[in-house]
Amino acid sequence: MDEERGIGTVAYRAVLLAAGLLLLGILFHELVTLLLAILITVIVAIALSAVAERLERRQVPRAIGALIALVIGVGLIVGFFALVIPSFVEQTNEFAGEVPAYIDDLSDRVGDLTGAQPTEVTDRVQDFTRRYTDDPGLLIGPLASIGLGVAGVLAAFVLILITAYYMAINPAPLIDGVRRVVPPVYRPRADEIMRRLRSSWVGWMQGVAADMVVSGVLLYIGLSIVGLDFAIFFAVLAALLVVIPYFGAIAGGIPPVLFALTQSPGKALLVMGIYVLVQQVEGNLTIPLVMSRTVKLHPAVIAVGVVVVGQLFGLLGLIVAVPILSLIVILVEELWINPMEEADRRDEPGPMGVPPSSEVAETAASPPP
Repeated sequence: MDEERGIGTVAYRAVLLAAGLLLLGILFHELVTLLLAILITVIVAIALSAVAERLERRQVPRAIGALIALVIGVGLIVGFFALVIPSFVEQTNEFAGEVPAYIDDLSDRVGDLTGAQPTEVTDRVQDFTRRYTDDPGLLIGPLASIGLGVAGVLAAFVLILITAYYMAINPAPLIDGVRRVVPPVYRPRADEIMRRLRSSWVGWMQGVAADMVVSGVLLYIGLSIVGLDFAIFFAVLAALLVVIPYFGAIAGGIPPVLFALTQSPGKALLVMGIYVLVQQVEGNLTIPLVMSRTVKLHPAVIAVGVVVVGQLFGLLGLIVAVPILSLIVILVEELWINPMEEADRRDEPGPMGVPPSSEVAETAASPPP
């Protein structure tokens, strides 16, 4: 009877554990966007707070310092796009005028590769485009959804900036709230975790900014030298994708190589060589010297971790993949590895071959002389 009762208890616990894991998975799937938004807000607040602290040492009030940092950050983003968008629009108009010629070139090359006649390829392309011209709803529907999505992203971005600003003005209550959740004996370790996270995320932001500037400038110079049209568009696209380590550079290099292939295979090879060269500069200079010293993550960990984060959190998670990885690594080190190593050091034999803990216990137990 006792054995059957024990088996029933184990089965009951197993069912409860499975139900708990299922509920946790459902909640994670539903709350993943909210969690990522909170993480991005905290990262932005840390950046604003870092600038505000430096200005505070120069007798600038913290609220004004955080506002200055916010205005400068938004101004740089707006100014960047203000410089890029006019050229982008001009090049887009030029590209639209040359689309028929590009389609003919692609038709010839696809015909050479597939064995189909160029006219057949052109007819297929025209049939594909005619579906959208005959029924504009097929095109308007996706464009409308994209427009609503962009509007939602902009609204969320504004909300994140406002929330991060107020967090940067007075972070003490939030930090104290986190510390109060932790038992008093573990609060020094919690302080160390928050300190390491702050340093790591600030270093990541500095590294990403430097990497974007270096990659964008080098790509624009290289693509302009080889005479590739729309060089500024491709350079900006690659610079924005730098936020995704390694894989972003690959994704940013595919469109210009395919575009150069419409002109000549030799130009496509030149463009590919430029992207490989810039990737080498990024992998051997920017990431090791800027990001690895501050984020302190091995390149292999970043490469594998980006894939895992992308599977768990989706496209938005790729943008903050490195902060998520650094959060996991720091928590594992501070909550598991460091306590285990400290326990091993406490149990190491002393000068007389006795562990220090035993020496203390014997000293405390021995009667005074």
